[in-house]
Amino acid sequence: MTKLENPVLMATIGSAQGLRGEVRARAFTSDPTALGDYGNLHSLDGRTFEVLEIREAKNMVVVRFRGINDRNAAEALNGLELYIERDNLPDDELEDDEFFYADLEGLEAVDDKGTGYGTVSGIYDFGAGDLLELKGPGKRPVLIPFSEAAVLEIDLEGGKILIDPLAAGLIDSPDDLIGKPQRPEKPQGKTKK
Repeated sequence: MTKLENPVLMATIGSAQGLRGEVRARAFTSDPTALGDYGNLHSLDGRTFEVLEIREAKNMVVVRFRGINDRNAAEALNGLELYIERDNLPDDELEDDEFFYADLEGLEAVDDKGTGYGTVSGIYDFGAGDLLELKGPGKRPVLIPFSEAAVLEIDLEGGKILIDPLAAGLIDSPDDLIGKPQRPEKPQGKTKK
């Protein structure tokens, strides 16, 4: 049983593939077939998984793990998230404008005036581009586009991201008051149906 100190999500296991214990998985690596290149994968319940074979399929990879030898064992893994320790990621291979999504979580989102909009609590891709989830105290989580227009600068060492609240969809115009919800105008008088 291995307890990770700083886990980074690498893949989510989907359904079983065939009868030999293979599973479909969604890999969160730039090269999906490199999933096993970072060492053994771990579940949060302490299990360790060694990748024996991996091949690309439509929008996913098909993986065979050591010790998962039949369809029943493979089906039992459906929905399991697999992680590695953050230290296993190769920082030296990153370009100046590259970073790991896991490093964005916990960064404070601020505009050029220093107004805070919450902290990054997740990164999602529903098919139309990456979205950052921002959560603030007493506020509902909001999603903003992770684009050059909305996210102007990422300062990992300073623990902040600089955003343009207008491009991020957090305000409707530069004159909006921050934190004041827009309310529809109330109709004057009664209306009949």
